[in-house]
Amino acid sequence: MTKYERRPEAIAALDEIQHWVTQESGTERPGTGRYLDNKEPGIYVDIVSGEPLFASSDKYDSGCGWPSFTKPIEPAHVTELRDTTHGMIRVEVRSTHGDSHLGHVFPDGPLDRGGLRYCINSASLRFIHRDDMEAEGYGQYLDQVEDVA
Repeated sequence: MTKYERRPEAIAALDEIQHWVTQESGTERPGTGRYLDNKEPGIYVDIVSGEPLFASSDKYDSGCGWPSFTKPIEPAHVTELRDTTHGMIRVEVRSTHGDSHLGHVFPDGPLDRGGLRYCINSASLRFIHRDDMEAEGYGQYLDQVEDVA
């Protein structure tokens, strides 16, 4: 079993935006994230710990300006916390093992897919294409991203 953890060398390799988002609970500007329009099959993992977070099959265009997902690929890898910053009450989403700030979850997602919208910063993610998942140790999630005939 893979052990996911907060790795100092991964934190040291983050660029300024990635560090601000993941380590200081920042938010990238809407419409600027590198994965916003990504439609390739694969999974999204925490940029700090590598823990699998979301599958491309659960990604959808919510129109909010950030990548949106209907559910985590592995619920145990996502922690939800009450967030009262900026004069709002929201639910923050963090990676469980990397403790990276990912974004927020809202109850306005597609009803036919559970009703949740995980609004996630691209800066907190690393995308692994389906063709590379096995080699990078994520083969057990292939069934969640492959086209089902």
